[in-house]
Amino acid sequence: MRTSAAKTSEIMAKEVWFDPDMMHVRLLDGRIISVPLGWLPRLRDALPGQRDNWRFIGGGVGIQWPDIDEDISVSALLK
Repeated sequence: MRTSAAKTSEIMAKEVWFDPDMMHVRLLDGRIISVPLGWLPRLRDALPGQRDNWRFIGGGVGIQWPDIDEDISVSALLK
């Protein structure tokens, strides 16, 4: 039997992109999470080049923006 914690740990991102007001994350299972930049002040206030300089951490369980010292877990975006 799987627990909800196990299911959460399996959620991984495969793509990240931005539009003027939102951050979008495509998950490996095909779902897309869209989050208003207003919820993410460091990303909202970052320059476009800083937003675009991201990398996956933990194989896609999180996203890191080293230029602005921001780390976000995919599971946190789902909450």
